Amino acid sequence: MIIRSSSEFSNGKPLHLTRHNKVFLGFNVLVGFHRSPNPKPTLCRLNRDPHHRNLQRHANPPLSPAMPSTSSHLPRILRAIDDSPEDSIEQTLESTALDDLSPKQQTVVLQSQRDWRRCLRILRWLRSRTENYIPNPIHYNIVIRSLGRSRQWDDLRLCWIDMAIARVPPTNNTYAILIDVYGRAGLVKEALLWLKHMRSRGLYPDEVTMNTAVRVLKDAGEFDLAESLFIDWCAGRDELCGSDSIGDDDDPATGISPKHFLLTELFRVPLPKSVEKSGPSVRKPKLAATYNTLIDLYAKAGRLADASEAFADMLRTGIAPDTYTFNTMIYISGHRGDLSEAEQLLGKMDERGILPDIKTFNILLTLYASAGNVKAFFACYDRIKTLKLRPDVVTHRIVLHSLCQMKLVREVDKMINRMERFGVVIDEQSLPVVVKHYVDEGMIEKANGFYEKHCVRDGGISPMNYAAIIDVYAEKGLWEEAEAVFLGKGDAIGREKHVEEYNVLIKAYGKARMCDKAFALFDGMRSNGVWPDECTYNSLIQMASVCELPVKARGLLVEMREKAGFRPRYETFSAVIASHARMGLVSDAVNVYEEMMRLGVEPNEVVYGTLIDAFAEVGDVDGALLYYSIMEESGLPVNQIVLTSLIKAYGKVGRWEDAQELYSKMMDLEGGPDVIASNSMIKIYTGLGMVQEAKSVFSVLRDKGQADGVSFTTMMYFYKSMGMLDKAMEVAQEMQRSGLLTDCTSFNNVMASYVTNGYLKECGELLHSMLVRKLLPNAFTFKLMFTLLKKGHFPIEAVDQLESSYSAGKPYSRQAVIASVFSLVGLHDLAVEACEAFEKADTFLNNTVYNAAILTYGASGNVDKALNTFMRMQDEGLKPDIVTYINLVCCYGKARMIEGVKRIYSRLNCGDIECNESLFKAISDAYKDAGRRDLAALVDQEMKFNFFMEQESGSELDVEDEELDVEDEELDVDDE
Repeated sequence: MIIRSSSEFSNGKPLHLTRHNKVFLGFNVLVGFHRSPNPKPTLCRLNRDPHHRNLQRHANPPLSPAMPSTSSHLPRILRAIDDSPEDSIEQTLESTALDDLSPKQQTVVLQSQRDWRRCLRILRWLRSRTENYIPNPIHYNIVIRSLGRSRQWDDLRLCWIDMAIARVPPTNNTYAILIDVYGRAGLVKEALLWLKHMRSRGLYPDEVTMNTAVRVLKDAGEFDLAESLFIDWCAGRDELCGSDSIGDDDDPATGISPKHFLLTELFRVPLPKSVEKSGPSVRKPKLAATYNTLIDLYAKAGRLADASEAFADMLRTGIAPDTYTFNTMIYISGHRGDLSEAEQLLGKMDERGILPDIKTFNILLTLYASAGNVKAFFACYDRIKTLKLRPDVVTHRIVLHSLCQMKLVREVDKMINRMERFGVVIDEQSLPVVVKHYVDEGMIEKANGFYEKHCVRDGGISPMNYAAIIDVYAEKGLWEEAEAVFLGKGDAIGREKHVEEYNVLIKAYGKARMCDKAFALFDGMRSNGVWPDECTYNSLIQMASVCELPVKARGLLVEMREKAGFRPRYETFSAVIASHARMGLVSDAVNVYEEMMRLGVEPNEVVYGTLIDAFAEVGDVDGALLYYSIMEESGLPVNQIVLTSLIKAYGKVGRWEDAQELYSKMMDLEGGPDVIASNSMIKIYTGLGMVQEAKSVFSVLRDKGQADGVSFTTMMYFYKSMGMLDKAMEVAQEMQRSGLLTDCTSFNNVMASYVTNGYLKECGELLHSMLVRKLLPNAFTFKLMFTLLKKGHFPIEAVDQLESSYSAGKPYSRQAVIASVFSLVGLHDLAVEACEAFEKADTFLNNTVYNAAILTYGASGNVDKALNTFMRMQDEGLKPDIVTYINLVCCYGKARMIEGVKRIYSRLNCGDIECNESLFKAISDAYKDAGRRDLAALVDQEMKFNFFMEQESGSELDVEDEELDVEDEELDVDDE
């Protein structure tokens, strides 16, 4: 009988089947088959049965090497079938006389088919040749495997029915195939039901069938059930307890439910009268494949000791392990961290004459890479080449991933070049890894080149891998490179972009705070046929929150809910609430919270903490306490962040006793109060002048090693405000020793303390440390430097000139200030180094820069270079000013060039140079440096005469009491 398709049955008449009546069709035939009066034929009956004779021919092929005459035509037949169009396959089979082949040759033809349709049509054609063809289970097994692996459950059902009609009983191999294909389809429970079905037919599972079922359970993660099945089989029991715990995955859209089909077959077919109730009393596995499955099961279940015991039992039983066995044991040994044992197992393979395959070395490469053993890793890879094994896709992926992880740039380049030389295409999963490797190493151009060469390929790569590459650039803030990948992808291969790619580019824009670009990209998504998903909205809302755009964040939240139909999660609401809170829009933050509650989205402690902190920032203690009580009533745990916000709220209104009580309550929490809470208490105490209390909290933090830059800074300025300058200096020095100077602000705080206490050279050294760390001085840093120059009695005219040039943003004005500071505090080499930056400049320099250079070179003793700089200044057409003459006089004095000093002094007396007190003092100092104190006395006398209307003390700028305004530099502990 020909096997009918799912749309027709007997007599060639079309029959419209429903979901349910399809299930029952054909099973009356099965019932009749199983009601045979003699379900267990005698040997005599079997020998007379043509089906049995067919099986005998299968089982006992001719021993002679000579093949039937048709064997020489088999390759030609296979080629003819392969070349045949779909609509003429039957004609091809007719012309090739397939039915004249032996059953074994027909089996070869069926096995060679890669398409389930051809395989099924060939079997149907063979079944139609009733005069020549005798059905046998091997042919049905091949077709069942092809249909099952293609998930053609309707046709598999019909094939099973036809198998019963043809009086071909299913064998252990048939059931093993059914269990395998159902397991591969994820229908684990249905696969196990086939075990019960075969027992209902009086068939006990053999070792292959049992091993298949155990493997299916192992791959599904049902380790305990798999072990139970193995133990029951060994003990001769076939009960399978607990199979009902495995879930169902039926999909009505795929046609007849495979579970429905199987259950109908199980419960509508009556059991034969002579069902074997149990198997042999005790069984031991005899196949290496069974032990391999068992060892792998224990390994994946994390029971490494049991896996080793199974391996030992395998050896005791005398079953020779194969390559798969050793591969699994090598993996287990390496997973336990015992690489030496893994290497010994590799040696055992050589002793037993078992050749390792490429998977063996893939496992070893992974283990060596995980252990960071670079030498062994390369030795293992070299051995692959020695054994002339061909690396597969997994090998190349492991090697590339491992080399990138170990940051071996040259080796990565060599590996890529080798793959290119042998025509090996880098697999998709490795592309983002290599791009990330180059980007992490700062080799952006190389990453771009790799992308252009390997990622823009025919057919393209998957959207997820494009998104991963864009994300690599996004994580580093390289939005231009991310944008280039996004825009270039579609143009290069003509494919549409996916929502994942839009999402990561939005992320890149968000990290770069380029909100306009992100919103423009979002607005253009729909016009390109891409609809934003929940991740898109979450990223945009988060970006709008960070960029202080609360109104935009709120609008996106409404659009996400009302237009897109997504239900925002509490994280999304939290971002919008935080956005309003940071802007001081407390009432709007409360409105978002109330909307969140109306939608039934339960807030967590982060949401409540944000609201409490928002009320604390504006000093609304009652509002903070209200949401604190709501949080407690909700049963959410009160954490340190919430309590810290309440402490802050109490501090805003001066309720230090309440803050202290909360701080004491935090002592009972696990780990005690954190550094943020402690810093808040220090700020409260210092604000109220409570020295001992602030000192006590600071000491505890310091003893625990938890004091951070905020702790030290707060105490430093507290001591300074109390007039305890020595204490402030001690804290500043300790802060420097503690390695807490990590940013410009922390450096500024310590330098301010040094300047206040007159430690000018130490301040200059700290400035140098700051520059070495590539930290650019900010406006407050320069304010400190100007104060330092004044405290160091730098000519006030020079300070004013430097400050004016810096404020105007003139070229190299910053370097001039830094060089002047270094020169003043005696760090002459550093001062000269700072001057080299503008000495080599091709741009036009102003008087300020030249004056700083003359001062620097003169102070360092390089008078010739100072005078050359002065001549260069004149060549540029710049006229010397008061600061220039002051610096020149200093140079002449250090060089004992008395005539040069006299010349400037003469011009000052003549009126060619404007009378200036700083210049008089510089001339007097120059004479003293040159050893002419008599001339210095005359200059001092004339200076007193010219400035007799002013007291001498008034001529000096009193900066002793000058206060450094550090309000905008001091870290605000409330914002941590």
